[in-house]
Amino acid sequence: MKENHQPLHSYQAYSEAEIQQRADAFRHIMQRRRSVRMFSDRAVPRDVIENVILTAGSAPSGANQQPWFFCAVSNPLMKRRIRVAAEHEEQAFYGGRAPQEWLQALAPLGTNASKPFLDVAPWLIICFAQSWHPTADGAKGKNYYVSESTGIAVGMLITAIHHAGLVTLTHTPSPMGFLAEICERPENERAFLLLPVGYPADDCEVPLITKKALHDIAQFFE
Repeated sequence: MKENHQPLHSYQAYSEAEIQQRADAFRHIMQRRRSVRMFSDRAVPRDVIENVILTAGSAPSGANQQPWFFCAVSNPLMKRRIRVAAEHEEQAFYGGRAPQEWLQALAPLGTNASKPFLDVAPWLIICFAQSWHPTADGAKGKNYYVSESTGIAVGMLITAIHHAGLVTLTHTPSPMGFLAEICERPENERAFLLLPVGYPADDCEVPLITKKALHDIAQFFE
């Protein structure tokens, strides 16, 4: 056995029939997922948020450096600060910063500069990507595949949120520097994504959209 290695004890074996059933069942669960902009203010226990973040933290990463950090915010005053700052950037985005082609692509989704979900959702999870890490001798250690690794972790976070029975939205106000300032994060971190998390409002509506079929997103060579 290689040094610093151990046998794979965590793998759970299933029969081929079970594998097929699990893959199909999970697909149906995830195909019900929708991005939600209309949230209920119904409380979500902190331990649920802790668990979905721990799920994200189990993601693979370049050289296992785990170049991510998550800030979970439920404090109403802090959420208000985030909303005010986000809407300031969004007003600039919709008011002239965004190319017309981008605005046309967003039009069917009905988005605009108003982001009430940042106040209403019981939790905001801000995902930060770490470009480097401090070493034992005080130097700056390089992190590898930062965007790819953080993106995988965020995907697992979204999946965990939906699987738990909650809803979320991938929110990316641009620029997002205000999030590091409000959350008092160090210089090696940049905001990657903001996820409001909670239950959908009773009158929640979502856009009429479809997802690409298998033949549009995959090719098999057998």
